[in-house]
Amino acid sequence: MAPLVDDFDNPDLDPKVWLPHYLPMWSSREATRASYRIEDSCLVLDIPPEQGRWLPDDHSPLRLSGVQSGSRSGPVGSTAGQQAVYPGQLVREEEPEFAGHLQKHGHLEIRCRMRISPRSMAAMWLCGFEEEPEHCGEICVVEVFGKDLVPGESAEVGVGLKQIRDPDLAEDFAAPRLPIDVAEFHTYAVDWGSEEAVFSVDGEEVRRCPAPPTYPLQVMVAVFDFPEWSTGDDDQLVPELVVDRISGS
Repeated sequence: MAPLVDDFDNPDLDPKVWLPHYLPMWSSREATRASYRIEDSCLVLDIPPEQGRWLPDDHSPLRLSGVQSGSRSGPVGSTAGQQAVYPGQLVREEEPEFAGHLQKHGHLEIRCRMRISPRSMAAMWLCGFEEEPEHCGEICVVEVFGKDLVPGESAEVGVGLKQIRDPDLAEDFAAPRLPIDVAEFHTYAVDWGSEEAVFSVDGEEVRRCPAPPTYPLQVMVAVFDFPEWSTGDDDQLVPELVVDRISGS
């Protein structure tokens, strides 16, 4: 696979690399369409008040906007999809195989800033393309919940490995508190091979995790809103993830 370098300088997303939907096989492309725009050479993902819920029939009232660099599924009625929410979840809309960018090892980074509140979060992670069902583990490059911020001062920055359903992958995830303002641009990165994954923020090492997955992984970038966490006066808040650059090699 060729290296990934996207500075979002074009007027729209590169359709050869990005799918502007979030796991559409469990719902539909229409229902999982991201709210996004390209502005000042940045990808802006947001969740306006009118954005619908993701999987409203069989999932908690989660709202989101996300893009991903791969997608695939089995036929409608099968369980062959990516990142299933629960065991036995059935495909509702068959997805053609799309491999915009897959990586087995190397370097991946995102330069981004976030506008999130206690009811929202933003993240970039790699997840298995799932050509084999057990190849479903994750490498989380950055995951930040608004409830874990001290605005303008620090944030708990989640990084590490998530087992999901991979029997050969050990769960190894943590969210150390770092003295950064996530409302400003920062670079979050991972370097990984068969021995270990090394996570960094602005070039400074944060964590090391042994034995990460090295099967084909796709890039996932999304901002999330959890309406159940509302304080009653924040329903009009618009969570936003602004991405200046994503590169992988």
